[in-house]
Amino acid sequence: MKTQILLVAAMASTAGAFSVSNEQSARRQFLQTASTAAASTILAFPTLAFAEIEVPAQSTEYTFPSDWGLTYNYEADAARVRSHMVTATGLAKGSERMEDFGKNLKKEMIDFVSYYRRFPQVAGKPSFSTLYTSINVLAGHYTSYGYKYPLPEKRRKRLYQEYAEIDKSLKRSR
Repeated sequence: MKTQILLVAAMASTAGAFSVSNEQSARRQFLQTASTAAASTILAFPTLAFAEIEVPAQSTEYTFPSDWGLTYNYEADAARVRSHMVTATGLAKGSERMEDFGKNLKKEMIDFVSYYRRFPQVAGKPSFSTLYTSINVLAGHYTSYGYKYPLPEKRRKRLYQEYAEIDKSLKRSR
Protein backbone atom coordinates (compact mmCIF):
# COMPACT_ATOMS: atom_id res chain seq x y z
CA MET A 1 0.00 0.00 0.00
CA LYS A 2 2.78 2.44 0.93
CA THR A 3 4.71 1.66 -2.24
CA GLN A 4 1.61 2.29 -4.35
CA ILE A 5 1.10 5.66 -2.68
CA LEU A 6 4.78 6.55 -3.15
CA LEU A 7 4.59 5.53 -6.81
CA VAL A 8 1.49 7.66 -7.43
CA ALA A 9 3.08 10.61 -5.61
CA ALA A 10 6.29 10.30 -7.64
CA MET A 11 4.33 10.16 -10.90
CA ALA A 12 2.28 13.20 -9.89
CA SER A 13 5.40 15.21 -9.09
CA THR A 14 7.08 14.38 -12.40
CA ALA A 15 3.95 15.09 -14.48
CA GLY A 16 4.54 18.82 -14.16
CA ALA A 17 8.11 18.50 -15.45
CA PHE A 18 6.94 18.21 -19.08
CA SER A 19 4.66 21.25 -19.11
CA VAL A 20 5.44 24.72 -20.45
CA SER A 21 7.87 26.47 -18.14
CA ASN A 22 6.75 29.82 -16.82
CA GLU A 23 6.75 31.42 -13.38
CA GLN A 24 3.42 29.96 -12.22
CA SER A 25 4.16 26.44 -13.39
CA ALA A 26 7.64 26.63 -11.81
CA ARG A 27 6.03 27.46 -8.48
CA ARG A 28 3.48 24.71 -8.96
CA GLN A 29 6.21 22.21 -9.82
CA PHE A 30 8.24 23.22 -6.76
CA LEU A 31 5.23 22.80 -4.47
CA GLN A 32 4.40 19.41 -6.03
CA THR A 33 7.97 18.22 -5.60
CA ALA A 34 8.24 19.53 -2.03
CA SER A 35 4.90 18.02 -0.98
CA THR A 36 5.81 14.69 -2.62
CA ALA A 37 9.14 14.63 -0.81
CA ALA A 38 7.46 15.41 2.51
CA ALA A 39 4.78 12.77 1.98
CA SER A 40 7.28 10.11 0.95
CA THR A 41 9.46 10.89 3.97
CA ILE A 42 6.50 10.54 6.32
CA LEU A 43 5.35 7.31 4.68
CA ALA A 44 8.81 5.80 4.38
CA PHE A 45 9.86 6.48 7.97
CA PRO A 46 6.99 5.85 10.38
CA THR A 47 7.11 7.63 13.70
CA LEU A 48 7.71 5.93 17.04
CA ALA A 49 4.01 6.13 17.85
CA PHE A 50 3.29 3.58 15.14
CA ALA A 51 6.20 1.26 15.89
CA GLU A 52 5.24 -2.34 16.49
CA ILE A 53 4.53 -2.97 20.16
CA GLU A 54 4.11 -6.45 21.55
CA VAL A 55 0.78 -6.64 23.33
CA PRO A 56 0.94 -9.09 26.25
CA ALA A 57 -1.86 -11.59 26.68
CA GLN A 58 -4.61 -10.67 29.13
CA SER A 59 -4.31 -12.29 32.52
CA THR A 60 -6.50 -12.77 35.56
CA GLU A 61 -3.50 -12.88 37.93
CA TYR A 62 -2.13 -9.65 39.34
CA THR A 63 -1.24 -8.07 42.65
CA PHE A 64 -3.83 -5.57 43.84
CA PRO A 65 -1.92 -2.34 44.57
CA SER A 66 -2.03 -0.61 47.92
CA ASP A 67 -0.38 2.64 46.77
CA TRP A 68 -3.42 4.51 45.38
CA GLY A 69 -3.43 8.31 45.40
CA LEU A 70 -1.04 11.14 44.62
CA THR A 71 2.25 12.11 46.24
CA TYR A 72 2.20 15.52 44.47
CA ASN A 73 5.54 14.79 42.81
CA TYR A 74 4.81 14.73 39.06
CA GLU A 75 7.39 12.14 37.98
CA ALA A 76 6.45 9.71 40.76
CA ASP A 77 2.71 10.21 40.25
CA ALA A 78 2.93 9.85 36.47
CA ALA A 79 4.95 6.64 36.79
CA ARG A 80 2.49 5.26 39.36
CA VAL A 81 -0.62 6.12 37.31
CA ARG A 82 1.03 4.65 34.20
CA SER A 83 1.90 1.47 36.12
CA HIS A 84 -1.66 1.08 37.38
CA MET A 85 -3.01 1.72 33.88
CA VAL A 86 -0.71 -0.94 32.40
CA THR A 87 -2.04 -3.42 34.94
CA ALA A 88 -5.65 -2.45 34.16
CA THR A 89 -5.05 -2.77 30.43
CA GLY A 90 -3.78 -6.32 30.89
CA LEU A 91 -6.67 -7.57 33.02
CA ALA A 92 -8.84 -10.33 31.54
CA LYS A 93 -12.54 -10.90 32.14
CA GLY A 94 -13.12 -12.55 35.49
CA SER A 95 -10.06 -11.07 37.22
CA GLU A 96 -10.37 -10.93 40.97
CA ARG A 97 -11.38 -7.49 42.32
CA MET A 98 -11.41 -6.09 38.77
CA GLU A 99 -14.28 -3.73 39.59
CA ASP A 100 -12.51 -2.37 42.71
CA PHE A 101 -9.33 -1.92 40.70
CA GLY A 102 -11.19 0.00 37.98
CA LYS A 103 -12.96 2.27 40.43
CA ASN A 104 -9.75 3.07 42.31
CA LEU A 105 -7.89 3.65 39.06
CA LYS A 106 -10.55 5.96 37.65
CA LYS A 107 -10.49 8.05 40.83
CA GLU A 108 -6.68 8.17 40.71
CA MET A 109 -6.70 9.18 37.02
CA ILE A 110 -9.24 11.95 37.64
CA ASP A 111 -7.27 13.24 40.64
CA PHE A 112 -4.04 13.17 38.60
CA VAL A 113 -5.47 15.13 35.67
CA SER A 114 -7.39 17.55 37.92
CA TYR A 115 -4.27 18.40 39.90
CA TYR A 116 -1.53 18.53 37.26
CA ARG A 117 -3.33 20.21 34.35
CA ARG A 118 -3.33 23.46 36.35
CA PHE A 119 0.45 23.79 36.12
CA PRO A 120 1.71 25.04 32.74
CA GLN A 121 5.22 23.65 33.32
CA VAL A 122 3.71 20.16 33.74
CA ALA A 123 0.77 20.43 31.32
CA GLY A 124 3.19 21.25 28.48
CA LYS A 125 5.27 18.11 28.92
CA PRO A 126 4.93 15.39 26.26
CA SER A 127 4.59 12.76 28.99
CA PHE A 128 1.59 14.60 30.45
CA SER A 129 -0.22 15.06 27.14
CA THR A 130 0.28 11.41 26.16
CA LEU A 131 -0.75 10.23 29.62
CA TYR A 132 -3.79 12.52 29.46
CA THR A 133 -4.77 10.89 26.14
CA SER A 134 -4.36 7.42 27.63
CA ILE A 135 -6.39 8.41 30.68
CA ASN A 136 -9.21 9.64 28.45
CA VAL A 137 -9.22 6.36 26.52
CA LEU A 138 -9.31 4.19 29.65
CA ALA A 139 -11.80 6.40 31.52
CA GLY A 140 -14.03 6.46 28.43
CA HIS A 141 -13.92 2.66 28.29
CA TYR A 142 -14.93 2.44 31.95
CA THR A 143 -17.75 4.93 31.42
CA SER A 144 -19.10 3.14 28.34
CA TYR A 145 -18.60 -0.50 29.26
CA GLY A 146 -18.17 -0.58 33.03
CA TYR A 147 -15.32 -1.89 35.15
CA LYS A 148 -15.87 -5.62 34.58
CA TYR A 149 -15.45 -5.67 30.80
CA PRO A 150 -11.83 -5.91 29.52
CA LEU A 151 -10.47 -3.64 26.82
CA PRO A 152 -10.68 -4.80 23.20
CA GLU A 153 -7.44 -5.83 21.48
CA LYS A 154 -7.24 -2.79 19.18
CA ARG A 155 -7.61 -0.36 22.10
CA ARG A 156 -5.11 -2.33 24.19
CA LYS A 157 -2.52 -2.15 21.39
CA ARG A 158 -2.86 1.63 21.09
CA LEU A 159 -2.65 2.06 24.86
CA TYR A 160 0.52 -0.05 25.08
CA GLN A 161 2.06 2.16 22.37
CA GLU A 162 1.18 5.23 24.40
CA TYR A 163 2.55 3.65 27.58
CA ALA A 164 5.88 3.08 25.81
CA GLU A 165 5.96 6.75 24.74
CA ILE A 166 5.12 7.90 28.28
CA ASP A 167 7.89 5.73 29.71
CA LYS A 168 10.45 7.16 27.27
CA SER A 169 9.34 10.72 28.02
CA LEU A 170 9.50 10.18 31.79
CA LYS A 171 13.01 8.72 31.53
CA ARG A 172 14.06 11.90 29.71
CA SER A 173 12.27 14.08 32.31
CA ARG A 174 9.96 15.42 29.64
